Amino acid sequence: MDKSKIKSLAIGHFDGIHLGHKALFSHCFDGGVLVIENDGLKLTPKREYFINLPIFYKKINDIKDLNPEEFIKLLKNEFVNLKKIVVGYDFKFGKNRSADAIFLKNIFDGEVVIVNEKKINNISIHSEKIREFLKKANIKMANLLLDRVYEIKGNLIKGQGLGKKELFSTINLDTSNYFLPKNGVYATFTNLNNKDFKSVTFIGNRLSTDDKFSVETHIIEPFSEDKINGKITIKFKDFIRDNKKFENLNELKFQISKDILKAQDILKKDEL
Repeated sequence: MDKSKIKSLAIGHFDGIHLGHKALFSHCFDGGVLVIENDGLKLTPKREYFINLPIFYKKINDIKDLNPEEFIKLLKNEFVNLKKIVVGYDFKFGKNRSADAIFLKNIFDGEVVIVNEKKINNISIHSEKIREFLKKANIKMANLLLDRVYEIKGNLIKGQGLGKKELFSTINLDTSNYFLPKNGVYATFTNLNNKDFKSVTFIGNRLSTDDKFSVETHIIEPFSEDKINGKITIKFKDFIRDNKKFENLNELKFQISKDILKAQDILKKDEL
């Protein structure tokens, strides 16, 4: 989109687009979103922001040495008709994060909207809090704060080939850009060719076979394996169990069959 048409701009890191972020976006009906990108794994990788606003990007390394006044000057040079900036109550900017939202009000010659803290069940909604829940496999709380189902996307990659022969066939994914939940087994929906299928997803080292790390999903419902195109999306609904080592493939297969039954029960009650 032509930057000269942007009159309002929500600014932030916006990792893991959640209810707090959506409150900021609601003030930008005639504008866009400026995402300040950090390095590292993301809850919401680039261009997957689930919003209907123009999105612009700045790498943190390109602006981290600017003082507050220089940062505002940069914005006004790029967005020449900028009249309103929207930020969160904890917004910091400028070299060494030296300025806050109140300071922004004092140096920007247009309107500055500061959105208050948002909470659910007395829990402050932050991307870091969502990460904490995902690390503990508390998918339900992570999804509640996100106001959507947490999902990861990846390209199909070749697996070890053991599942189809000895266990249950799985789809293996390269999900290198994403922050992943705690290692273990999950009840999920897997989206193939824009259709959701009930599934069981494993994240972790394959302790009972080759000990290599993998993200792989077993589709519970019938589907056509030879028609998988594009990226595959896994949508997390609930945690089933921790990863563990089994003495032999028969024990592993028996456990996976139990995981499938548990996932079917969870997903039956919790359709997307």
